[in-house]
Amino acid sequence: MKKIKILAESDKMIINKIKEKIKIKSSRFSENPLEDYFYNNNKKYIDKWEHYFDIYHKHFKKFRNNEVTVLEFGVFKGGSLQMWKDYFGKKARIIGVDINPECEKLTEDQIEVYIGDQENRDFLKSLMKKIGPVDVVIEDGGHQMKQQIHTFEEVFPHVKQDGVFLIEDLHTSYWEDYEGGLKKEGTFIEYAKNLIDSINAHWTPEVEINSYTKTVSSMHIYPSIIVFDKGCFKGSKPVQSGICE
Repeated sequence: MKKIKILAESDKMIINKIKEKIKIKSSRFSENPLEDYFYNNNKKYIDKWEHYFDIYHKHFKKFRNNEVTVLEFGVFKGGSLQMWKDYFGKKARIIGVDINPECEKLTEDQIEVYIGDQENRDFLKSLMKKIGPVDVVIEDGGHQMKQQIHTFEEVFPHVKQDGVFLIEDLHTSYWEDYEGGLKKEGTFIEYAKNLIDSINAHWTPEVEINSYTKTVSSMHIYPSIIVFDKGCFKGSKPVQSGICE
């Protein structure tokens, strides 16, 4: 009996040493690599809502370990840029954009930072001309309505086919401090409702077919996040199958 107890205690010590070495907290382990990174982060500061990680992984996992360009608006302390670098892998090009000049010093291997005002369409046009087409966009900038809308309108056309544009913290569409309000015209949420009509323009003459009709293959709505998939939709036709009695 004593030998069994000694072995059990020894096993516990070994397990604890392994956990310390690979820096995994036993209370927070997940199959989602982004969640793992976040809860075991000992690098730069990251601030997120906890339900975001599953959404990120669901839409971004197909890009991992490939040659991809990832563009994030809103650098803050630089922690999320490091998280994307770890998540997307060594072939990824990570680009951050922020209005704060101090963020420029957060560049490192694989990470570039550009300084500018995302509400300024001229800046956005210039930015996209410099960096070229992108695979993934994470819009987590200033959260003001014009910032969000201008960024989507100027950047989405430069997202590659089968790429993804994710815009988060859309709860600000309901907050007065961010020019928001329930059903208030000019918020990104109300803007997105019109985009739903644009995506479905093939089925009604009352909505003009535009670039979004042709290039948004799907739109995923989550609490405080909308994800746009870039793809070509040329219309459809009804099909039938089975026995009709």
